Amino acid sequence: MRKPFFGYRVLKTAVGAALAIFFAQALGLQYAVSAGVITVLSVQNTKKKSLELAIQRLSSTTLALFTAAAVFTLFGYSPWTYGLYLLFFIPAAARLRLHDGIVPSSVLVTHLLLEKSVALPLLLNEYGILFIGAGIALIFNLHMPSVEKEIRQDQQRVENLMKAILRELASSMMTQSVAVNEEKLFVELDQALKGGYERAQRLYSNSLTRSYTYYIKYMEMRIRQAEVLKQMRSHFSRISKYYEQNRLVASLTELVAYQFHELNTAQELLEDLEGYLDIFRGQELPKTREEFENRSSLYQYVRDLQILLALKREFAASLSEEEKVRFWIKK
Repeated sequence: MRKPFFGYRVLKTAVGAALAIFFAQALGLQYAVSAGVITVLSVQNTKKKSLELAIQRLSSTTLALFTAAAVFTLFGYSPWTYGLYLLFFIPAAARLRLHDGIVPSSVLVTHLLLEKSVALPLLLNEYGILFIGAGIALIFNLHMPSVEKEIRQDQQRVENLMKAILRELASSMMTQSVAVNEEKLFVELDQALKGGYERAQRLYSNSLTRSYTYYIKYMEMRIRQAEVLKQMRSHFSRISKYYEQNRLVASLTELVAYQFHELNTAQELLEDLEGYLDIFRGQELPKTREEFENRSSLYQYVRDLQILLALKREFAASLSEEEKVRFWIKK
């Protein structure tokens, strides 16, 4: 399927810039085209970023106009005094963390240079350009398509891939051979986690009234679990022969895969795992070096599996009652 020639953000930018120029001209503002430029610079991907940018624009413009008024009044209007203004303004804006407002604010100051005036009506004109340009961008940015449905799909995909990987690990435990598609599953998991985490961050940044940190915490937890799965796979290099312990560990892995789900707190699984560890401890000592290395690798594998489950338990414990109601009970 071919992507559209232009996206939603491009459409908002184009329409918003045209409207900004139209309204600025309708209000009789000088240099009305600059309102469209500010709109182009202000359209963002998220609501929170748009709001932060609008506040930065107002602060940086105020700083720029007052700095320019002082410099131009004292030293006159020339290219050199504009450069002098920048020498004062840019470091001050950077110190105040107003980096995103440096360029548009300095464009507005050029109007004072061209008019050779810092009279109040002209300063108000610049504020008018700013309010129209940034305001229209902010209004347009208030509408952002929700990606919560896509995140839910990401969650399901991540969980299915992790279940498949656990089952492949259980199979490899019995056969001492690595499945052909195991590496492919890990690659697909990394891609699903990356996409899901990016969408979770976008949803969080696009919500001004409700918190969606749950999805970010969920994806972070799964990313850490994916690293543990890779560590579990690394132990197979020293598991070269079948022993009775292989069957126990494979059965435990299958059990985890069967109960692997977003709503599972992993508490019962951790208790089951402790039972398996007790069985390990109670078995007779290995008789050969090969069996010792095999047993040691299996034990480290189970310890990693314990970390995998503990990450899920920590995630569940970190949730507030409100988050459980919103994202678990109502699911």
